[in-house]
Amino acid sequence: MTSKPSLAARAAASIAPRPAADAAYLDGLNPPQREAVLTTEGPVLMLAGAGTGKTKALTSRLAHLLASGKAQPWQLLAVTFTNKAAREMRHRIGAIVGETVEGMRWLGTFHSIGAQILRRHAEVVGLKSSFTIIDTDDQLRLCKQVIEAAGLDEKRWTGRALAGVIDNWKNAGLIPTQVPKDDAWTFADGKAIDLYRAYQERLVSLNAADFGDLLVHNLSIFRAQPDILATYHKQFRYMMVDEYQDTNVAQYLWLRLLAQRPGTDEPSNICVVGDDDQSIYGWRGAEVENILRFEKDFPGAKVIRLEQNYRSTPSILAAASSIISRNEDRLGKTLWTALEEGECVRLRGVWDADEEARTITDDIEAEQSKGRSLSDIAVLVRASFQMRSFEERFNTAGIPYQVVGGPRFYEREETRDALAYLRLVRNPDDDLSFSRIINKPRRGFGDKALQTLMIAGRSAGVSLFEAAQRLLETDEVKGKAKTSLRLFIESLHRWRALAADVPPGDLSETVLEESGYTDFWRQSKSVQSGTKLENLKELVQAASEFETLDGYLDHVSLVAERSTNDDGSGMVWLMTLHAAKGLEYPVVFLPGWEEDLFPSGRSLDESGKAGLEEERRLAYVGITRARESCRISFAANRQVYGRWQSALPSRFIDELPEEHVDVISEPGLYGVKARDMPSQSRFDAEALSTRNGYDTPGWRRAQQSRRTSRPPAIEGSAKLIASSAAGSSPYKVGDRVFHRKFGDGTVQRNEGNKVTVHFDDDGEKKVISSFLTPSADG
Repeated sequence: MTSKPSLAARAAASIAPRPAADAAYLDGLNPPQREAVLTTEGPVLMLAGAGTGKTKALTSRLAHLLASGKAQPWQLLAVTFTNKAAREMRHRIGAIVGETVEGMRWLGTFHSIGAQILRRHAEVVGLKSSFTIIDTDDQLRLCKQVIEAAGLDEKRWTGRALAGVIDNWKNAGLIPTQVPKDDAWTFADGKAIDLYRAYQERLVSLNAADFGDLLVHNLSIFRAQPDILATYHKQFRYMMVDEYQDTNVAQYLWLRLLAQRPGTDEPSNICVVGDDDQSIYGWRGAEVENILRFEKDFPGAKVIRLEQNYRSTPSILAAASSIISRNEDRLGKTLWTALEEGECVRLRGVWDADEEARTITDDIEAEQSKGRSLSDIAVLVRASFQMRSFEERFNTAGIPYQVVGGPRFYEREETRDALAYLRLVRNPDDDLSFSRIINKPRRGFGDKALQTLMIAGRSAGVSLFEAAQRLLETDEVKGKAKTSLRLFIESLHRWRALAADVPPGDLSETVLEESGYTDFWRQSKSVQSGTKLENLKELVQAASEFETLDGYLDHVSLVAERSTNDDGSGMVWLMTLHAAKGLEYPVVFLPGWEEDLFPSGRSLDESGKAGLEEERRLAYVGITRARESCRISFAANRQVYGRWQSALPSRFIDELPEEHVDVISEPGLYGVKARDMPSQSRFDAEALSTRNGYDTPGWRRAQQSRRTSRPPAIEGSAKLIASSAAGSSPYKVGDRVFHRKFGDGTVQRNEGNKVTVHFDDDGEKKVISSFLTPSADG
C-alpha cells in the first residue's frame, strides 16, 4: 500500500498550473527549440548558434518546468552572466507563468547566487553571515597593505598587479594551499603565494570577501561539508546555465559539484546553453574546453543543435561559417536561414587607416541619404585605439555616434592622463592638469603633500607649479615627497625646453616614457593594460600628425567639445568586437582586418593555436552581428608611433567564400581579385613600393614574404603562412626565416615544432615553426 502525499505536497500540486498539449509558450518554436524545451530529464547541451533564438528556447524551457508542475519555483537554479540577462529572463518567464516567477529565488548571476549560499554557511570558511563584499578599490587598498607589510617595494610590485594575480588564481578556483609552487614566481620573486595567504587572512579578519571569494568559498564549503552539498542536490531539481561557453574554471567546478550526483541513481537534470563558436573571453579566464567536454562530464548527455538563424542573410552566414569551420576545437554546427539571399559581404582594401575611416564615413552618409537610421549602423573594431580615427572623422562630418562599453577615446583614463602631461608642458600654470598627474604614476607625492601644496598656492595667489618651486626652498614638504617634487619640476622644465624643437609625436613619446607613465601600464597585471598601452601609442600617433603641440592640443579640445547628441535620427554605434557580443544591427562595418591587428599578434604570441582559434571566433561573432549588410575592410599601411608600417591582409580574408564576397577595392589592391576585374588583376606591389614614400625595408620584406609564401586572397583555402606537420619543423639549422613580430633571423635548433631562432634585431627567441616563413633575403 502506497502512502499518500503530504498535505503540503498536495497543496502545492493543487495550485501548479497544468499546460495543455498545445501550450501557448510552445507556439512559434521550431522543432529543435521545441525538443530543447520538452527534454527535461537528464543532462542537455543546447548548442545554440548566433541568432538562433536561444533565449526564447531557454525561457520557454523554464516556463515549461513550472507550468507542467515538474518543479516548484524554488527548486529551479537558473544562472546567467549579467544582472541584465537575469532581469530579462525573469520578465519573459513572468509573461508566461504570471506571479509564479516571483518564487524563483535562485535565478541570478554566478556571484549573486554564490553570495546567497555563502551567507548561509559563512562560518565554514571563517566568516560571519554579515560579511562585507569589497569592491575593486578596497581590494587594491588591501593588496597594497599586504605588500607593505611584507616589506616589498610597492613601486616595483604594485597592488594592482597583485590583485590581478590573485584574481587569476580565484578564477581557476585555487585557494592559497592549492596554487602550484611554480606559479609563485609570477609575482614578487616567489612570494606570491605567501601574499595571497596574507590577503585572505586579512579578509577574514575584516569579515569580508571579494568577488572571487563568492565562488571559491562555495567550492571550499561543498568540498569540506558533503552534507551541505547534498542539501543543494535535493534543493535544485533542475539547473539551467546560460552562456556556458564563457564560464571560467571556478564557475565550471561550482556547477559540476552542484549538478553531478556521484554514487546515486538521480539524473543530472542540468541544461547548459551556449555556443562554442562564440567563446571570446579567454583573456579574462573563460575556458572554451568547459563546453567542449560537457558530454564527458555528463555521460549520456543529449546535444540539441539550434541552427536555424533568424537574424542574418545567407551570404552573411556563409561568410561566418566558412571562417569558423577552420577551427579544430569545436563541436560543429551549420547555420542556415529561410531569409532571402540579400547582398554579398563587401570587402574593401584601402591605403591607410585615415582612408578607411573616410570611406566608411562616406558609406554611412550614403546609407543615411537612403533613409537609413544611423542607429541601424555599427562599426566594430578589434582594438579600442582604432576608434580615434573614426571618432574624429564622425565629428568632422557631423555624424552623431555612441561609444559602447567604454568612454570615447579622449575621455579614457590613460588618454586624459597623457593629455594632462602635455597640457602642463604647454602651460605650467594649469592647476587641474598638475593635480591630476603629480602623483600619477605614484612617485611618493601623496594626498597630504598635495594638500600642503594647494594651501601654499592659494595663500600666495600663485599656481601649483609656482608654489611647488617655492616649497622646494622651504621645509614645509620633506623627505620622499620633496625629492619627488624636485624631480618632477626638473622634468617639466626639461620637457618644456624640448617642446620648442621636438615634433609633438616625439615629445609625447618622451614625456610618457620619462614620466614613468608608459612603464606603469607595462608592469600592470590588469587585463586592460595592453589596451591602455595601445591607446597611448595611438595618442602619440595622433600628435605626430601636427606640426606643433599647441595645434594638437587645440584640435583635441575642439574634438572633445563637439556635440554628439541624438538629433532624432539616432547615432552610429562604435564599439569593440568583444562589446558587440549579443547585439545585432542591419549594417555592420568591420575595419582593420590585418595581420597583427586581427588576428591580434599579441594573442597569437601568448597563446599560439588557442589564441588563433579565439581570434577566429571573434571574427565569427563580428560577422554574425550583421542582419542585412556586412562590410569588411583592411588597410595596407598603418602608422605606429608616427612611423609607417606595412600591413598584410588578415588570414581570415583568405577564409571567406569567394561566391559570397564582393570585392570593391581599387584595381591593383594586393591579394584581392574583384569579380568585375580580369582574373589576373592583382595589387601592384612594385607600383605601391614607390608610391607616397612607402619604400621601406619593412614594406619590401612584407611584399616579398607574400610572393614567396602566400597565395592570393579569396581564392580557395589559401593560408597566410606555411604549415608543417604536427610536432615537426620544416626548417633546418642555418635556414633564414621571417617572423611577423621579430623580423628576419637564423634557425639555431629545432625541438619538435618549436624552433629557436636568432633574430637580427631581437636576439634569440623560441617560436612555433608554423609562425615562420622563409626569409626574403634567403
